[in-house]
Amino acid sequence: MAVYDSNEIIKKGAVKIRVKRAGMLQMLEFKVKKINVGKNYFIELFCDRIIDMSELLRIADEVDLPIETLNGRAFPKNKTITDFIK
Repeated sequence: MAVYDSNEIIKKGAVKIRVKRAGMLQMLEFKVKKINVGKNYFIELFCDRIIDMSELLRIADEVDLPIETLNGRAFPKNKTITDFIK
């Protein structure tokens, strides 16, 4: 399990994460994306691939940021959108 610093990821604007897709390990790039929620916003990582939800949850826990892909959005364990709205 890799250690990621969410503040560093946000500064860089993207991060490459090792992901298991279709039984194979792949390095995928996740880009920082700002999502508007009314007058506020939250930051998430976005990847334009389909990734299993269990793998999305694992990644969200590792980077401590919400993750969105083509098939859904995952939040870190015990956190919701209100924990990330600024």
